[in-house]
Parts: sequence; structure tokens; C-alpha cells
Amino acid sequence: MTQQSGTYQDVRKGFQQYLDKQGIAVEYDIRNFEGPVQETEGILQALKTTNPSMILTLGSPATEAVIREVKNIPIIAGMIMNEAELTKGENATGIVLEFPLQTHISWIQKLLPHKKTIGALFNSRENTGTIEQARRIIEDSGMTFYPKKVETPRDLPDALDSLPGNADLLWGLTDSVVFSPETAKGILLFSFRNRIPFVGLSTSWVKAGAVYALDRDYVDIGIQCGELAEQVLKGVDIHSLKPQSPRKVLYALNLNSINHMHLNLSDAVLRGAHPVFE
Repeated sequence: MTQQSGTYQDVRKGFQQYLDKQGIAVEYDIRNFEGPVQETEGILQALKTTNPSMILTLGSPATEAVIREVKNIPIIAGMIMNEAELTKGENATGIVLEFPLQTHISWIQKLLPHKKTIGALFNSRENTGTIEQARRIIEDSGMTFYPKKVETPRDLPDALDSLPGNADLLWGLTDSVVFSPETAKGILLFSFRNRIPFVGLSTSWVKAGAVYALDRDYVDIGIQCGELAEQVLKGVDIHSLKPQSPRKVLYALNLNSINHMHLNLSDAVLRGAHPVFE
């Protein structure tokens, strides 16, 4: 396990509760990967020596290290961003944090149905493929897509200035050039001043001024990991178990931004949000 924060503990809780509920007797040996390099190397060596029936990794550093060093033990990974983190592990599967693009588009339509032109800022090295997939989904959904390249942070002001008249919503894709602690204030101020709702990327962004962002039920992610583990422990070949996205979708709302932008959200949408920032 890479971290011992609340979300990581929730995943572990869901995992253990699920296996207990199924009556599967499991002996746990929990190790923390946040220690010195020597301790991490010792953990990896212990895994090879003890040869457990299965390994659960939580977090990218732990997952990367175990996949690199352990080739003959099934690995279930959680708290990793996407499937790319599993590509080097033929003996690994898991639950990724990233929602499918279709999920993002469906929730835009559900929460903000009157917004028909979706803007997105991206750098081509990181997100060209994602943008093309998003274009197909958005256009198939009857909306218009306005993607704008931002290859360096210096390109961001002009890209933002192009949005009024071309997009009535700015969708935040995961992008290391466009969306960072250094660019967040400028993007959110632009959104607020121009009344172009910014949606995404996390609850922290919503607290700072984004209209909404999707979130996950981390206990349920642990349960999903437990379901995969149950199959492995019952003899199912891990190669047949494809990585999954979170099946439960939660969302956070910022009422101040919603009211400022005169967005009319239904009572059901407001009641379903957690957390709600005012």
C-alpha cells in the first residue's frame, strides 16, 4: 500500500469486508510502501520469498514496483489512474480510478442538459487520442465539440479567450500541461467572469470554483477489488479478468458557482450531490 490516507483505508475496508462476507478466510500481511528504499526492497523480497496466493496493491508506486518485480503471483491493483499502469503486468488486473469518456459525457448531459457545446483544452502529446474519442462520443450524443490545443502554459490565455462564442461549457480533462496548481486560479477566474461553467477535475477543483466534478465511492472500489480477488482465489485465470472502472459515480457541487452562472439544477440533482460547497 502506498498511502494510509482515508481513501486508501476505505478501499482496504471494502476489500476486507467483501471477502469476509463471502466467507473466504484470508490472512493479511499489510506493508506500507512509503518508507525508505531499503524497506521497499525488503517488502518486494519478502513477497517473492513468502509466495502469497495473491497480492493487492493500492497506489501507483506500489503497483509499479510489484508489477516490475513479481511475475508469478496474481496482482489486483487499486487506486491507480488508468489501465496503462497495468500494461507491463501480464499477471495483473484491477480497478482504475479513471471513468470512461462516455461516463463523463453522460453526466454532463444529466447535470447540465442545456449546455450543448463542449469546450476542452489539451496538449497534443498527451491527449490527442482522448480528444478524438471524445469528439465521436460528443457528436454522437447530438452536441458540438470545441477542442483547443494548449502545448505550453503560455498558450493558455489565448485558448481561454477563444472559448466565449465557441463553447458554453469547459470540460476538464486530465492534462499535465493545461490543468495544474499553477494554472488553476486563472482557469477558474476565467470561468467565473465569463459564466462558462468549468466541470471537473476533482472535489478540490469544485471547492475552488468548478461547478461539479465526478467522484468515486472508495469503499465500493474496495469491494470491486474483492470481487476480482474472489475469482482469482477460486482459480479463475487472472488473464481473463479485465481492468474495470468504478461502477458507482458520485459528484460534488459548488452552489456559489451554480448560482453565479444562473444554472438551473433539479432538486434531485442537488440532493444527490456530496459534498456540496456553498
